[in-house]
Amino acid sequence: MCGIVGYVGKRDAYPILIKGLHRLEYRGYDSAGIAIVNPQGDLNIYKCRGKVFDLEKFTQDKDVSGTAGIAHTRWATHGEPNDVNAHPHYSESRSIALIHNGIIENYAVLKEALVENGYTFQSCTDTEVLVQLIEYIKSTTNCSLFEAVQSALKRVVGAYAIAVVEKGNYDEIIAARKSSPLVVGMGDGEFFLASDATPIIEYTDQVVYINDGEMALINRSKPLKVVNLDNVETRIGIEKLEMSISQLEKGGYPHFMLKEIHEQPKTIVDCIRGRVAADGSNVVLSGVLANKDKFLNARRIIFVACGTSWHAALIGEHIIEDMCRIPVEVEYASEFRYRNPIIYPDDVVIAVSQSGETADTLAAVEVAKQHGAFIFGICNVVGSSIARATDSGAYIHVGPEIGVASTKAFTGQVTVMTMIALTLAKEKGCISQPEFTEVAQGLLALPRLVASALELDKQIKDLSKIFTYAHNFIYLGRGYNYPAAMEGALKLKEISYIHAEGYPAAEMKHGPIALIDSEMPVVVIATANNIYDKTVSNIQEIKARNGRVIAVVSENDTQVKDIADYCITVPEAPECLMPIVVSVPLQLFAYYIAVNKGRDVDQPRNLAKSVTVE
Repeated sequence: MCGIVGYVGKRDAYPILIKGLHRLEYRGYDSAGIAIVNPQGDLNIYKCRGKVFDLEKFTQDKDVSGTAGIAHTRWATHGEPNDVNAHPHYSESRSIALIHNGIIENYAVLKEALVENGYTFQSCTDTEVLVQLIEYIKSTTNCSLFEAVQSALKRVVGAYAIAVVEKGNYDEIIAARKSSPLVVGMGDGEFFLASDATPIIEYTDQVVYINDGEMALINRSKPLKVVNLDNVETRIGIEKLEMSISQLEKGGYPHFMLKEIHEQPKTIVDCIRGRVAADGSNVVLSGVLANKDKFLNARRIIFVACGTSWHAALIGEHIIEDMCRIPVEVEYASEFRYRNPIIYPDDVVIAVSQSGETADTLAAVEVAKQHGAFIFGICNVVGSSIARATDSGAYIHVGPEIGVASTKAFTGQVTVMTMIALTLAKEKGCISQPEFTEVAQGLLALPRLVASALELDKQIKDLSKIFTYAHNFIYLGRGYNYPAAMEGALKLKEISYIHAEGYPAAEMKHGPIALIDSEMPVVVIATANNIYDKTVSNIQEIKARNGRVIAVVSENDTQVKDIADYCITVPEAPECLMPIVVSVPLQLFAYYIAVNKGRDVDQPRNLAKSVTVE
């Protein structure tokens, strides 16, 4: 949510800032804006509702000169999407400009006090309150801008990542964060600032991640200075980015989502590389093995996650309980901390997040920490907040995921969870070597199996045309495939805006069957497993009520093909890995329906890639 970009150095800031905003478009936004301090010291702000392209058109005849500036894409929280509520925001005297990602929870109280002191407000945002507060403190205490920002943030309740510039000062940007990410890129006499590394990688691979509760003084002629709100200086650790520009381009595909769907054979290879022995005899996850006593002696394992990551965790629950015989619970991170959860010191809490910045999941991690639980992270972005906040973890190594609807991150998360289960089961001695080898070799075969599933692209593209204008869908699955059905339904509604729900197939007759008629398409995952016959019976129940069935079946299927209206045939894998295989055609199905409907597939309405606010 919301994208922040900043630059100070010797180059023209405008093209760097605009390109940075384009890099951050995947995060989801409804307006964009830019503030630049020109060579004469004037502070110019330009902003508008719409896309970054609209901002570029708006600034064509404006003064965008200057070598220091900040830019922003806004995802509306307080105040509707419009030109006035877009960031950056001026202070009352128009001498300070600020951009903000997050929510200031006590903004109303602060605003009331500022109004009493003669301040007026142009927007409905909480962000304008913060910039006005900074100016008020600066003007009444005669302190520096840095000190004013520091003092203002001590009075703020909520989450923020901010960047601030001042009229007359083209050497400096002030940045700060709490529960929302910020990274500083280090150049030669120049600095870059962003919500994540994607706008920075083109210019430098040397970065500093700003930690929670820290402020950065970014001055072109001075070393980077990072302090906490009490002005205690922090030791700066420079990290090297492992990312390339090619990963941020579409590579000939019409959308990032389609590219990322087709990348999955490679990303699964990257995920298992160096972790699964070539003969399937062993799996090594260092983050698990280094803390095996915590896992093996755990009272239970608790997954905390949101959205697609929550679906992956449901599969992880099934795999770990089945293989390791350790009790597992899966919690919505957004609900976890608000229901006074019971957490024991011998619990293991696994936080799952593609970005590693999901606000709800980070908050759940903090609750678990307070109760003394061991925290393990599964995320994709190196150096992310969850990666730094957890005791240990495992990266999924699938590369940058730009499409808002998660695809390769989902399959990467399930792959890592399978490796966790295999590692623990072997250490615990509750899996035979033949069983272990079968699943491990299944992991090694996954890239080939997923590549085979991707060969269904044209068939699914044709099938999508039949169902593009359906108003509702039901997705059904059993066992391991039930979470895959939920994930398939989520993909469809995320990008096509068609209402879809996923259910355990056996639950259909406990309510959802009332919806079945000739206008209700039903996607049934009916691959070979020990409850295949039960799923066949569920399909018969649908057909008896004139439902239209799209079945995802295994090779050599003998029954479902005779009764379903349409069949998608996928290669077989060990049962616990089938959710990965079946998810591929469901991703393609959602994608092509959305394209047929003319949807913005990579940036669906109202959604953000990284949900960094509550």
